[in-house]
Amino acid sequence: MIFKPHTTVATIVENDGRFLFVEERVRGELVLNQPSGHLEADESLLAAARRETLEETGCRVEPSGLVGIYQWQDRGSGRCFLRFTFAAALCSHDPAAVLDDGIERMCWLTRSELEAQTLPLRSPVITRSLADYAAGRGGSLSLLNWIES
Repeated sequence: MIFKPHTTVATIVENDGRFLFVEERVRGELVLNQPSGHLEADESLLAAARRETLEETGCRVEPSGLVGIYQWQDRGSGRCFLRFTFAAALCSHDPAAVLDDGIERMCWLTRSELEAQTLPLRSPVITRSLADYAAGRGGSLSLLNWIES
């Protein structure tokens, strides 16, 4: 059997020292997450990052760099994820946008506000990717290549 992890994307959007997050319901539990979601067929990683951020927050963003690629297994469900996390610049926000099912709201938090949160994080990838972002780790978007047949 071939191992097939779930391929996901996420964005780290910083604006005036605050980071974009979503409160979402996962299996009935309210958790905090970065805007993120699954890569769809015939979609580039960058297009997926733009789309997921828009669908979950109403924010249009433009990815500016690759923060990291993270492999994580959710011990609760047993599912494994391969997550591409991008730094992204805020372009615009539509406060009237209808957000994806399960998304309760979007919010902006500083790192200290995130640490003081009582909501659980959806995954440990959130804090790791924020630390990598703060440390300036990552690489150019030129590392990614969309190849069409």
